[in-house]
Amino acid sequence: MWADDEIDLLRPHILFLTEKGYDISPVNSGSDALDSIEKELFDIVFLDENMPGLTGLETLNQLKVSHPNLPVVMITKSEEESIMEEAIGSKIADYLIKPLNPNQILLSVKKILDNKRLVSEKTNLNYQQDFRNISMAVNEVMDFDEWAELYKKMVYWELEIDETEQKDMAEIFNMQKDEANKEFARYIKSNYIDWLEKGNQERPTLSHEIIEKEVIPSLDSETPTFFIVIDNLRYDQWEILEPEITELFNIEKKDHYYSILPTTTAYARNSIFSGLYPDEMSKQHPDLWVDESVEGGKNNHEEAFLERNLSKLNGNLKFSYNKILTAQQGKQLVSSVNNLFSNNLNAVVYNFVDMLSHARTDMKMIRELAPDESAYRSLTKSWFLHSTLFDFLKTIAEKKGKVIITTDHGTIRVKRPFKILGDKNTNTNLRYKVGKNLNYDNEDDVLHSRKPEELRLPKENLSSSYVFATNDDFFAYPNNFNHYANYYKDTFQHGGISLEEMILPLIHLTPK
Repeated sequence: MWADDEIDLLRPHILFLTEKGYDISPVNSGSDALDSIEKELFDIVFLDENMPGLTGLETLNQLKVSHPNLPVVMITKSEEESIMEEAIGSKIADYLIKPLNPNQILLSVKKILDNKRLVSEKTNLNYQQDFRNISMAVNEVMDFDEWAELYKKMVYWELEIDETEQKDMAEIFNMQKDEANKEFARYIKSNYIDWLEKGNQERPTLSHEIIEKEVIPSLDSETPTFFIVIDNLRYDQWEILEPEITELFNIEKKDHYYSILPTTTAYARNSIFSGLYPDEMSKQHPDLWVDESVEGGKNNHEEAFLERNLSKLNGNLKFSYNKILTAQQGKQLVSSVNNLFSNNLNAVVYNFVDMLSHARTDMKMIRELAPDESAYRSLTKSWFLHSTLFDFLKTIAEKKGKVIITTDHGTIRVKRPFKILGDKNTNTNLRYKVGKNLNYDNEDDVLHSRKPEELRLPKENLSSSYVFATNDDFFAYPNNFNHYANYYKDTFQHGGISLEEMILPLIHLTPK
């Protein structure tokens, strides 16, 4: 529908749109427009701002009450900023200024009505063109930075395809990502031990180097730094949170790092705060390190690890540490922000995403809410937008604090059960096993370290070894195999080797 008191002068434009296949219903006033909308269904409304009787803005306000989702294009001769702001504030779909150009009108219509179709077609075409480049890269010899860039490109395409209507390319993309993960696992098996050799500079930034390389250099006496670790946050999840966070902050540096193995909280996050490999933690801090064989939490001493690490790196730092497990703890943190600004460094761990992945495994309702990768990302974003973490970031931004956001490891949606045997003391993680006499059928599909010291991992007894799952496999014991295979299939797990688990966001933010 097109509402304009000079509608007869617009006949050439109406004829142009009609020839392009659109049906136009012209009316002469805002009142006629509102009457017509109650009687007929329209896909879009063109509304002149300067009409006698009900003005365009008055008509718009009434229309948005009765039909809030009907797209409206405001058309005006005026370029007054106040009119533009009021129209935009009323959630118009577009704003055009007379004199009108026919192609300008057509572009507006296509942008509103055909946007999803056109975006889907263009996305699918562009991915098809890039498919060959990605496949060639996967099969070439790449270093750690090239693998990270390839993974980021694949995250980009995954999110782009996710926005398309039919998701025609989703299955092809998933096959390509599976192939990339297989090659990445081969790369890690061939190079990971070399990264850990003393003095080796040809390696990515690893978990234990983040505080020294990224956090300490960011500190200054004028502005506190907030170091926020969101447990279990993958790179694709960061990408969907980024638009919300960049409303508050500028991205000073958008980087990545590699998690150490195993990609679990007990190893990777302790490594972040201690600045040490796991074998070093167990030897240098036996009072803080908790072995696999010991019952209970493995991350109860992060603050002590951080304190000892900071005293070694910079003994004069004033810092705080908070771990947020509940909404109430988050509210208390937000209310204490003023006190935190007297510190040089404030380390905060948010555990929600990790709890979400575990809840999705254990609770049928959460599985129904997040049946696939897309829904899992959506659930993460929904939590964030209503979380105390978002409130915390808003408060930091208002007070002009600096922020570094990262995670300790990612997670992968597992699909294929992998039979493994171990003694009764073997750990329960589905993506890595540590114990004695570990047996399985195919060594090509795992990384088996019979010398844990080569992976800088503690060795509880002489015959201890570690086995890591690759690709989207998960370990299951032969006893009651089918039950556990079905129960854990399509759940999100971590601890093993994959692009999603190992290549992680590391983001520096400065206040706007």
